[in-house]
Amino acid sequence: MNIFNTFLMGGYECADHINRSGERINLLKVTQHDIRVDEDYYALSSTGIKTVREGICWSAVETAPGLFDFSEVYNRMQAAEKYGIQQIWDLIHFGYPDGIYPTHPLFCDRFTALCAAFATFHQQKSTQKLYVVPINEISFLSWHSGEVRGTVPFAVNSGWDIKYHLCKAAILGIQKLKQVAPTCVIVLVEPLVKIHPSGTEDLVHLFNLNEHQFQAMDIIAGRMCPELGGSEEYLNILGFNYYWNCQWIADGDSLDWPDPQQKRTPVADLLQTAYERYKKPIFLSETGHFGSGRVEWIEEIIQECITARKNGVDINGICIYPITDRPDWDNLNSYSNCGIWDLDENSNRIPHYEYINAVQNVHVKFKKEHKVLDFVMNLFK
Repeated sequence: MNIFNTFLMGGYECADHINRSGERINLLKVTQHDIRVDEDYYALSSTGIKTVREGICWSAVETAPGLFDFSEVYNRMQAAEKYGIQQIWDLIHFGYPDGIYPTHPLFCDRFTALCAAFATFHQQKSTQKLYVVPINEISFLSWHSGEVRGTVPFAVNSGWDIKYHLCKAAILGIQKLKQVAPTCVIVLVEPLVKIHPSGTEDLVHLFNLNEHQFQAMDIIAGRMCPELGGSEEYLNILGFNYYWNCQWIADGDSLDWPDPQQKRTPVADLLQTAYERYKKPIFLSETGHFGSGRVEWIEEIIQECITARKNGVDINGICIYPITDRPDWDNLNSYSNCGIWDLDENSNRIPHYEYINAVQNVHVKFKKEHKVLDFVMNLFK
């Protein structure tokens, strides 16, 4: 049974954190997705994509501690209803309301209140089953905020502490979501990386470095830090984010892409490692490239996913992220040319026709491969 409406999905950039300049950003507003959602969903539907990742922007919906206004979120829910689009909702996509952060004594209380309020609102206003990402990319967020001063609390040497507290909040949040909306589907999203040897480091240390990417899911599953109350039951669907710079040399630079010398580990192998660790349905929850490499990238990724599926991986989708272009978090005037639609100075959507054609070809190719694989599998039943 298909988990998502379509294998290909679109993700809308929804980061709402405080950047390195101490300025609050809200990329839903910067890209005007909040006011152009009808236009965006209509265009997305025309490509055959009927599943999206969205974010509520906690810093915007909590107007005062414990008071929530989901009216803008509701507009997106209504647009999804109009175009038959399935939504997956991020509750934290790197941003929190002013004055709190993961190690703040009131953080968990504030977050569980958000979970309860949103689950209640969704039940009242949406006809869809709730698919929810409590906290997006805990591993990245703990590094970004706890090691390299990318956002609050702008710390260094504190990545594990931030990760521990984010996992604590995620577990409590999941418990609250399940209490209010028992049928909701929890989606955990983490980076998918590969750190390669430089030839000088200890191999045990290198192994441990690669294990770090799984710590957050392991904690939420109760495999680590059992005092936090994690459980395997909290792992419903697992998403993995993968970009060109997700493979690098230990203490060195990212490996080049394209990769004619085949120095990189195939994505299919990385997906298989993740799947065999948890044995849960998985998907590529973010992927994409920029500039002229966008088409080549998505064609390579789909082939890797087909290979992974043939190797027994229960992979259920690929989310192109972002589906419309986005600016740099720390320089809102600098865009990446990374979407199916680029943005001009007025945030008008500029179609990248070669990319759109590639996406539509992906639909056809995956459906064909899917039918062949299902036929082969049925022979062994």
